Amino acid sequence: MENVLRPLIVIGSSLLLTLAIGWATDRLLRKADERDSDTPLWGLLRRGRIPYQLVLCAALLRGSYDQAQLLPAHETAIGRVLTLVLIGSAAWLVIRIAAAIVETSYSRYARAHRDVARVRRVRTQVELIMRVVSAIVIVVAAASMLLTFPAMRAAGASLLASAGILGIVAGVAAQSTLSNMFAGLQIAFGDMVRIGDTVVVNGEWGTVEEITLTFLTVKTWDERRITMPVSYFTANPFENWSRGTPQMTGIVYWHLDHSAPIEAMREKLRDILRKCDAWDGRAHGLVVTDTTPTTIQVRALMTAKDADDIWTTRVVVREEMISWLREEHPYALPRVNTADAVLPAHWPRIPSQDGAHRRAYEQPGTGRG
Repeated sequence: MENVLRPLIVIGSSLLLTLAIGWATDRLLRKADERDSDTPLWGLLRRGRIPYQLVLCAALLRGSYDQAQLLPAHETAIGRVLTLVLIGSAAWLVIRIAAAIVETSYSRYARAHRDVARVRRVRTQVELIMRVVSAIVIVVAAASMLLTFPAMRAAGASLLASAGILGIVAGVAAQSTLSNMFAGLQIAFGDMVRIGDTVVVNGEWGTVEEITLTFLTVKTWDERRITMPVSYFTANPFENWSRGTPQMTGIVYWHLDHSAPIEAMREKLRDILRKCDAWDGRAHGLVVTDTTPTTIQVRALMTAKDADDIWTTRVVVREEMISWLREEHPYALPRVNTADAVLPAHWPRIPSQDGAHRRAYEQPGTGRG
């Protein structure tokens, strides 16, 4: 009877104690979150209740399992398994706590500063720092797990002796990976590109969605994802429309007939922009920038507070101006002329060989014709 009750008491008390401590801790964190709702720390810490309970349960079972006298022939193996679970859950808990602290610090910084570019820069640095911390904790936890095996401790001396050769081999084999890691750190702390920046890479326009130590993801306007190594941004030129201030200047071109009413188009552009919410009111203009034998090139200029608004402004101006020209000044749209030119009435008529009269293409008094 004792052989049955003892394991039940030891294991049952460990589980009950784990549930009780976990419930009490979660209750305290919930009250702290309700009392101080402006700080997300307590709510973020509550996300770590599962690894927290695993740590408690593994620690209690590891410390009291020898008293349970359950499966004594396998006591060493079960104890090692509990140790591995304890190390793994402790690493998981440390990562959750670190993430909660870092996220809380970032939230306070974001609320205190209105500079969007600076906030995005800090966000990029925070995410990369969390990835580095997570990698370090995982490596330390994995090394601690390996050291629980006597065979690994015995092989430690030989591993250290060959560490130099292994390091050289690993460095050569992982050269591209290491270069990407250093490039990721350079991007994070060199403020080259940040999460949320609008960039143009290889002719693709999009927003930086994710930055890791090895790769960067750009979300395009049509919701595609372009993933590329971060070393690309340190070795190749790219456009960053969010660098400095997010304000932008947009341009719209039209190819029109030479008879297009330029002054009326300037007034219409002003009316269109006044009705467009995306226009920030800083500047606008309309000029003729080029001419060909059949058309002229008209350029409209407008400003907006960021890349999204400048895109909206350009689209609105382009559509409404074309609609206005089609309805009010259809002659201004480009066309192919196949009819004879209409000459002024005061130009003289010159008799042709067949007896018909035609107007001279030369002005009077030129002596030609």
